[in-house]
Amino acid sequence: MPNTAVLASRDRRITIAGVIGFAAALAAASQISIPVPGTAVPMTLQPLVVVLAGLCLGPTAGAASMVLYLAAGAAGLPVFAPQGLPGLARLVGPTGGYLIAYPLGAWAAGRLVRFHPRRFSWRVLAAASGIAVIHVGGVAQLAVITGSLTRAFVAGSLPFLGMDAVKAVLAALYSPRMSDRAPV
Repeated sequence: MPNTAVLASRDRRITIAGVIGFAAALAAASQISIPVPGTAVPMTLQPLVVVLAGLCLGPTAGAASMVLYLAAGAAGLPVFAPQGLPGLARLVGPTGGYLIAYPLGAWAAGRLVRFHPRRFSWRVLAAASGIAVIHVGGVAQLAVITGSLTRAFVAGSLPFLGMDAVKAVLAALYSPRMSDRAPV
């Protein structure tokens, strides 16, 4: 096998391992869930893992890892946060919009980081953008459930903004300073 074929095969295996690894990391992060008074949405480390998947794996593989996580949860595996309904029912409940937005959040972070992968400030911006996508998905579904965009924002986004800003900085710190050739 030529060297390029060996490298491509190795890269593919590493990407597949990364997709599976980030789906498993997200399942583990979801088990650390802190209830927040006044809202059905708990505080978790999930947004951190979602944007890290995008920053580390790139937009396509990062989104694929989130789809794998959602498929496992929809199939009834205990990967979602302990509070709430199991399986597919979780996706139509108060936290479903956040969950459904995970692939888009990972994709956004992975896509944006490609513009300046070595700059810390750009990695923070990419991570924050991915988390913002998650907030939009969550608030949109909460607005449908509550009938009020204001109530949805106050209960589903406002209490989490400070900690999610910290998560964006942590994701930027822990993401690799990639070369200009970013992953897929």
